[in-house]
Amino acid sequence: MNGNPFDLDDDDAYRRWRDHKLENHPASIEELIVEVKDPRQLTPAEREALAERIARANMVIYAGTTGEDPDKEIVRRLGLQFGLERLDHNMCADNDAISSLEQADTEPRTGYIPYTNRPIAWHTDGYYNDLDRQILGLLLHCVRPAREGGMNQLLDHEIAYILLRDENPDYIRAFQHPEAMSIPPNVVDGKELRGWSTGPVFMTAPDGSLHMRYTHRKRNIRWRDDETTRAAVAFLGTVMSPENPYCFEGTLQPGQGLICNNVLHTRTGFEEGSPRLLYRGRYFDRIRLAA
Repeated sequence: MNGNPFDLDDDDAYRRWRDHKLENHPASIEELIVEVKDPRQLTPAEREALAERIARANMVIYAGTTGEDPDKEIVRRLGLQFGLERLDHNMCADNDAISSLEQADTEPRTGYIPYTNRPIAWHTDGYYNDLDRQILGLLLHCVRPAREGGMNQLLDHEIAYILLRDENPDYIRAFQHPEAMSIPPNVVDGKELRGWSTGPVFMTAPDGSLHMRYTHRKRNIRWRDDETTRAAVAFLGTVMSPENPYCFEGTLQPGQGLICNNVLHTRTGFEEGSPRLLYRGRYFDRIRLAA
């Protein structure tokens, strides 16, 4: 495709990319689901079907036959088949850098919402990371769902970009500002574990792909103090809504999982003492579509 669709001065390239994107985007979450036998060793046809969905929506849901098998190799080996190699060894991850997302009862995990049963607002993973350590790929694998709750909502970040730009290109300019969104330091027991994280919401990777860094949290976040940024944040809030036909929702079942280029997502709360267990791999790599 000629031109750069993410250049605000290249409207022709944007229109061509936009029209193709909207024409081919899935109309329902069912279109995102691909049945596979063993995610650890995909057949060429299974991999092609998964890659086709990712090309259209930056995400796919696989439905495997591993059930409640707790083998973490499912995550590692599936990721490798799509070029996902560089795992983020974040603070609460397991020793293998793959996180076991379950309700925790010991510190430090009890202090972080993914390890509780509380709801999680719209976000992309690793929004507080330094700009040279952004999470480009994300893999979630369900071993056991909650008895009730724990549903995810999903929104392709490229769709969010389109809706914002169509409404007002200045919203994109505001979100591309290097000081658009700041996350305060993470301080525990008086010790600073991470300093300020400041950067844009939308940025273009060296390969030309679009990356989004965002959280809908209300506390512990500082937006650039100007009218356009405030308006952009408010409009994005209306985009992330069940009324938006591009927003999908569902609950992963045993053996199912999500592979994505770190799209916008949420999680509803679930009951106390739930057996819910998901594995999460966060990657500094973007998904490689070609086999």
